[in-house]
Amino acid sequence: MSKSLPYSMKDVDYDNAKFRQRSLSKVLNQTILTNNVKRECLRCSTGKFLLVIMLFGIAYLIFTPTRHVSSHRADHAIINSKDNVTVDTSTGLRRFFRKPPRLPPLLTPDEMRTSNTSVHQIDVDASKWMGKQQQVREAFIHAWSGYKKYAMGFDELMPLSKRGIDSLGGLGATVVDALDTAMIMGVEDIVNEAGSWIETHLAEKISQKGQVNLFETTIRVLGGLLSAYHLSGGASVETTSVGPKPIVYLNTATMLADKLLVAFTSSPSPIPFSDVILRDNSAHAAPDGLSSTSEASTLQLEFNYLSDISGDQKYSLEAMKVLKHIKTLPKVEGLVPIYISPQTGEFSGQNIRLGSRGDSYYEYLLKVWLQQGANQNSNLTYLHSMYEEAMKGVRHLLVKKSVPNGLVFVGELPYGASGSFSPKMDHLVCFLPGTLALGATKGMTKSKAMRDNLLTFEDLENLRLAEDLVKTCVETYLVTSTGLGPEIAYFHVEDYFEEGYDGGNKSSKYLNDIIIKPADRHNLLRPETVESLFVLYRITEDPKYREWGWQIFEAFEKYTKVSSGGYTSLDDVTSVPPNRRDKMETFFLGETLKYLYLLFGDTNVVPLDKFVFNTEAHPIPVNGADKRQ
Repeated sequence: MSKSLPYSMKDVDYDNAKFRQRSLSKVLNQTILTNNVKRECLRCSTGKFLLVIMLFGIAYLIFTPTRHVSSHRADHAIINSKDNVTVDTSTGLRRFFRKPPRLPPLLTPDEMRTSNTSVHQIDVDASKWMGKQQQVREAFIHAWSGYKKYAMGFDELMPLSKRGIDSLGGLGATVVDALDTAMIMGVEDIVNEAGSWIETHLAEKISQKGQVNLFETTIRVLGGLLSAYHLSGGASVETTSVGPKPIVYLNTATMLADKLLVAFTSSPSPIPFSDVILRDNSAHAAPDGLSSTSEASTLQLEFNYLSDISGDQKYSLEAMKVLKHIKTLPKVEGLVPIYISPQTGEFSGQNIRLGSRGDSYYEYLLKVWLQQGANQNSNLTYLHSMYEEAMKGVRHLLVKKSVPNGLVFVGELPYGASGSFSPKMDHLVCFLPGTLALGATKGMTKSKAMRDNLLTFEDLENLRLAEDLVKTCVETYLVTSTGLGPEIAYFHVEDYFEEGYDGGNKSSKYLNDIIIKPADRHNLLRPETVESLFVLYRITEDPKYREWGWQIFEAFEKYTKVSSGGYTSLDDVTSVPPNRRDKMETFFLGETLKYLYLLFGDTNVVPLDKFVFNTEAHPIPVNGADKRQ
């Protein structure tokens, strides 16, 4: 390819002159004066005769007017702004000497090649990611095939043992968790199979089963049913032709929520009990008498939406009492301890972290506010204020950098703000980059938010932190021998380092920044990192997030896929080949593969300004966004 110098005279003088029309005088002068053959031709009688004929022909063309328009010569008719047709009746002389039309500027050869390459590259990229998205869809079908073959109706599949296990109360959690993923992917066979099972069996199980955890049942089963209701058509006239009618999902969700309400109504405080006995319509606290702060405050999206679509406000009223009560409790720069008592309604202990038992409290402060219409609902602005205060507290008290290469991470305060800092970060904390980005732009792209001048200084700070943190989350994957992340990582800081606990990938730049202890090396097929990659890609439009997501998916395929069907958790991501744990968590189908599929797909599918994902990745429509997406 030729390469133009940016300041050469070649580029300055290039004006497409060779494509311009030349005047008749220039044509005749050049022809007569420069062509010796033609001068010789004029000396013979034949040449003179031809010249006379040519001159007569030119004179006829010049002086003969044109007064009609043939029906087949549409180029002589001009359509004006009122759609009237006017006819060009000018004389031949005027037409002959009229000013030649101005040609549009043409691209230089190099510019033409660059333009064509750009268009071609867009097509190639789109095709590339469609292919990768299809591979995620095939992985979902493979995961479901193992579950259907060996564990249909059980909560989870044990793919190595080829059997099912009820570890979440026996409500067929994988069926409900996977249903809306199948809907989004358009896998109609699975939608039919899962929907038919729900229609046939779930109501009976809800009536007869024993103890279930309020939080897990709400986010997985209730959330899955509500999302399926909306995605199958909801209250609209048009419904999908696949699976049960939407009312089946709504009725089942209502039946389940009525059972779960007892956790709220039987508690002496606004904080619900953690466990419900379905068949007895009773509830009780956990053995230690406490509820997790995140579990008590991660029920509101689901109960609010059920009230919206059922018209019965009792679900929302009970759930929102929790957040209204927590608003009144003392906090540390917006941060809260991870335990709370349903007996007293007070926080218990001082342990502050954004990992297990703390994580989704912060997530739902933002998402409940967004789902209810954000600024449209002034009664919930306190949630956004609590979220913003908490994120300032995170930046001030929990964000540190590793040594020697400066990875940004979020640590813990096991003994409160006055105690020592722990450089420990659960994989669960990797939800935070996506939440920070969502909170900054409210679901629109960064470029649009910047163009419309909608980002505050706080928004920009949170967005910058989100990008730094998601890089750290990805590096906890890339530092290991398998390319998969551990359940927990520690970070080398000035006053803490343990040798001999690296991830195993000796080529990683961050081998000495990240510490993975033997007890923390397992991988449960968790979704939090790919969730944040999905949100960051949607908001920043930076393709590196797709590339990182693809690397993670390839590692899942290589080390966790079970040939007979399903995928399995791992015991140790730092060794190859890794020992397998014989468990496929429901969230692998409900969250991990869903987020990967959406990461590689069209950004108009489940748009972030029209839907809020609950903490189990079930999309709930934003209030006012009633149309199906």
